[in-house]
Amino acid sequence: MSAGHADAVMGNHELNAILFHRRGTDGRPLRLHDGKNKRQHRSFLEQFGTGTPDALDWTDWFLTLPLWLDLGGLRLVHACWDQHAIDIIRLRRPDGRLQVEDLPEVAEKSTPFARAVETLTSGTEIALPPGYEFRDSKKNKRHHVRIAWWRAGHGTWREAALSVPDPTGLPEGLVDRVEGLPVYPEGSPPVLVGHYKMQGHLRIEAPHACCLDYPKNPCVYHWSGERELQLANLQPCQL
Repeated sequence: MSAGHADAVMGNHELNAILFHRRGTDGRPLRLHDGKNKRQHRSFLEQFGTGTPDALDWTDWFLTLPLWLDLGGLRLVHACWDQHAIDIIRLRRPDGRLQVEDLPEVAEKSTPFARAVETLTSGTEIALPPGYEFRDSKKNKRHHVRIAWWRAGHGTWREAALSVPDPTGLPEGLVDRVEGLPVYPEGSPPVLVGHYKMQGHLRIEAPHACCLDYPKNPCVYHWSGERELQLANLQPCQL
């Protein structure tokens, strides 16, 4: 940013905004205008309205953002680096950028292409065992939990779950439903993500993965070509 240039990737909020302000061939919004979605999108709606020229102009710009960036030694993705999902998208969109004609399919979430887009922008979730639920940061009741894909296959529900304000309400046992979840292989280039609303002190999640989304402690990672991420390079910043 100090050089007047920044790279950005598309996340779930940008994608949701794009869908909210566009309609399918049946005239219906590609993302429902229900109470929950309006609350999630409130700050944007208050400033730009719904389907206005300004709203469409901004969401047109959102559509230019790539779903991932591989910078040669460092990777960026909003929620989950899943090589299989990237390969699916790349067959149609080699540069990782969605086109307008993709949007109805993406909104339906029913094809491999659409599910691949959802994985990169929203991560991966699995169902909690029967009888368990939690409320997210917006007080919405949830029965599925986001899993830390950089350590998928290891640890308990409380250790592997992400974006859960109070993990003590989750099961105590080991996660037993990880088959088929994306796993980021050891030795892969380091990847930086957002999305997960991390709590507590800044930390490196794995030698090759770090989340930069700390709502109460904004931070930046200063990368200098290292193959393994270093805690000393993860530093608080002022927004």
